[in-house]
Amino acid sequence: MSTTIGTERLVLRPYVDGDADRVLDIHSRLEVIQWLDDPPHTPMGGDDEALAWIADWRVTAESGPYDAGYAIEVRESGLVAGTVMVVPLPNAEHGERQIGWHLHPDSVGHGYATEAAVALLDHVFAAGLDEIWCDMFVDNAPSAAIAERLGLRPLGVVPDPWYAGDSRLFHATGADWSRRDHH
Repeated sequence: MSTTIGTERLVLRPYVDGDADRVLDIHSRLEVIQWLDDPPHTPMGGDDEALAWIADWRVTAESGPYDAGYAIEVRESGLVAGTVMVVPLPNAEHGERQIGWHLHPDSVGHGYATEAAVALLDHVFAAGLDEIWCDMFVDNAPSAAIAERLGLRPLGVVPDPWYAGDSRLFHATGADWSRRDHH
């Protein structure tokens, strides 16, 4: 899925090579990457890695009607605040997908992740996605707070069906989403 989605304050758009410096800045920070993957958490090492990361998102966007990683661009400044994404969960037997987000520390606290996630969920559910999961580390309180603001149903801390160990899970169906007032 490669399109542009607009909100009042944000533009969700595909990453471009010109975003490499900001991608590197975001992904070289332990306070960001500690929430993205299982340890060890290795900061991004240079422009080549940032460009490869951007290229990977281009491939993801071509893989299906729902999958994408969007740059969250702030309309007022043009600054890329971070990423919002819908991607398949690993080893998903039924094509389950998850929503996720991560922001540069200078962009936290402005409601950008929530606003971007609402717009992306509106988009993928309108396109026909049946359900969405939000899967995070147990102690990722900031993302749990965003998932709660989104109105995703908390399932608690459970043995993770897709990743090793326990995770904090949230879930919503398209029907759940359409019944909520997010605007």
